[in-house]
Amino acid sequence: MIHQKEGYTVITGASSGIGYEAAKAFAGRGSHLILTARRKDRLEALRQEILALHPTLDIMVKTADLSVPENAFRLYEEVKAYPLRTWVNNAGFGNYDSVGNQNLEKIRHMLHLNVEALTILSSLFVRDFKDIEGTQLINVSSAGGYAIVPNAVTYCAAKFYVSAFTEGLAWELKAAHAKMQAKVLAPAATKTGFGKAANDAAEYDYDKLFGTYHTSAQVASFLLKLYDSSETVGLVNRETFSFYLCSPQFSYAGNSEHNQKM
Repeated sequence: MIHQKEGYTVITGASSGIGYEAAKAFAGRGSHLILTARRKDRLEALRQEILALHPTLDIMVKTADLSVPENAFRLYEEVKAYPLRTWVNNAGFGNYDSVGNQNLEKIRHMLHLNVEALTILSSLFVRDFKDIEGTQLINVSSAGGYAIVPNAVTYCAAKFYVSAFTEGLAWELKAAHAKMQAKVLAPAATKTGFGKAANDAAEYDYDKLFGTYHTSAQVASFLLKLYDSSETVGLVNRETFSFYLCSPQFSYAGNSEHNQKM
């Protein structure tokens, strides 16, 4: 079990669901926190909940809509001076619909958040912190980032990007002998607000529509298992719902004779 001392963990999408529970889990490890999401009232409630249990921690909240790319740059500028040790890109949402019928305005926002903001924040964090001992970047993908799910093709494609980008970054950091580790967490169905947002529904019954799922607290515990490990991927099997740690899943052409000569 790794404990953080005097370091900060940044968690995006911290106002609910997996991000909310992950914040409490990292606080339990003694990490100071920088929490960001759109909803300030929920971030403040989380801050007070954590401080009631861990009054010596520094818990900062930053409201930002990261589906606007400029806000991702602004957020990073506001926090980069802190001794950051872990960055968790958790913010994101999904969409259930056929490609021909999907709402393209919603899809645009989803791609800006799930892909563009994650790439910006990952790149900036790596640029400045890759050679600092103990640093980790954890990007939250999905089991749908390793399997194409019916009626969620665009969402899965976005999460395939997250998985491939993070696995590739992990290879890149290892090749450069960097001290930072890049990891990808891929949960399956999790009881959060995801179902409502993905289906544009006022109500969403996980017991009826999924039957088997994890809670946000369970997925946060998986995230810590990944954090404690030397593996790159923490993946939930969509059929058995078992969680396991593993090496990168995509083929990597690192030793190919046909790579561009640098």
